[in-house]
Amino acid sequence: MSVFIDTSAILAILDAADHRHNQAENAWTALMSSDEEIITSNYILVETTSLLHSRFGTAAVRQFTDIMVPTLTVYWVDESLHNIAAAVVTASPNRGPSLVDCVSFEIIRRQRIDSVFAYDRHFEKMGYSLIGQGN
Repeated sequence: MSVFIDTSAILAILDAADHRHNQAENAWTALMSSDEEIITSNYILVETTSLLHSRFGTAAVRQFTDIMVPTLTVYWVDESLHNIAAAVVTASPNRGPSLVDCVSFEIIRRQRIDSVFAYDRHFEKMGYSLIGQGN
């Protein structure tokens, strides 16, 4: 089985000041001791790196890159996948999921991923089984 991890979960794991930090850290520890494959995309890596750098600096990026990224299976977005996600974003009549979220949704569909580790309401609205939502 596989779990897709979103930027929102990664930030909650790494930011001790995040109100979901403890539950995210517990969920991450459980994932690390399981047989679950943890999948993300290179778009999530870019988004997360950018946010970590702007909020916390280079040391946080280094921690993410050196410690967390090696534990992830990274799905690399090609032109076709990017175009599918961009079409979904531009077809939306109002402000909906981001391009990165739409890429994630398509990867989850293509890879038949069972669960998502995220704190982004768009994943919940899509009806995915979310982990890390405990007390």
